[in-house]
Amino acid sequence: MPPQSAQPERAAVALTEADEQQAVLTFAGVLDAHALPELEELLGDRRLRQAGTWVWDMSGLERIDLACAYALLRAATRAPETVAVTVRGARRAIQRTLRHAGLDTVVSIGV
Repeated sequence: MPPQSAQPERAAVALTEADEQQAVLTFAGVLDAHALPELEELLGDRRLRQAGTWVWDMSGLERIDLACAYALLRAATRAPETVAVTVRGARRAIQRTLRHAGLDTVVSIGV
């Protein structure tokens, strides 16, 4: 029997902290087209819209596709002008995809 290939971890996106000051979205696994509906629903959460700062913690994210990166771009550009968005903990490959989608023009991408 041939060995089974390891399946990538399913994406997990969660709003782990939310108040008027800050909302933290935590990403893990692989964020691809299968996770897009869940991601877009979460990005429309009213608790996210009420926060003054958004932190996207991508330290557990293994891979992101362009469709999801563009969903993040849409959310960042539709956010109120007073909202500051920061990407934290993204690996180099993730940062590259975010930059390719143009997110670096509207959010702060840190390590």
